Amino acid sequence: MSHQQHDSDDDSYEVLDLTEYARRHHWWNRMFGRNSGPIVEKYSVATQIVMGGVTGWCAGFLFQKVGKLAATAVGGGFLLLQIASHSGYVQVDWKRVEKDVNKAKKQLKKRANKAAPEINTLIEESTEFIKQNIVVSSGFVGGFLLGLAS
Repeated sequence: MSHQQHDSDDDSYEVLDLTEYARRHHWWNRMFGRNSGPIVEKYSVATQIVMGGVTGWCAGFLFQKVGKLAATAVGGGFLLLQIASHSGYVQVDWKRVEKDVNKAKKQLKKRANKAAPEINTLIEESTEFIKQNIVVSSGFVGGFLLGLAS
């Protein structure tokens, strides 16, 4: 009987529209809105340091974990390749590897030269952001280093 009653109940879910959410929650709009401007104008120095420190720590911690995982995967792959090569399971054509690596270097240099103006623009924008939000940025760097260390 309770099973039939449960089937007759109308389950409804709330759909969250982020544009409506931003309009209703002014803190969201102030922080991430179009005219958000420098954070320096909105929050106290202590709040800026805490915000930067917490986000920096999270980024540093994740960077450390992902970095360890990537290093383990790459290092383990090379180790297995060397063991397989030494045992005679795999023969590596080192001349061909060297040729392919040199080819890849040339392609990377070409692509890097093409991307240079975009990278310079990104660097200029980042530098401007850091200048406008020096307290948050310094908190982020400190938190990032702490996250790497933890």
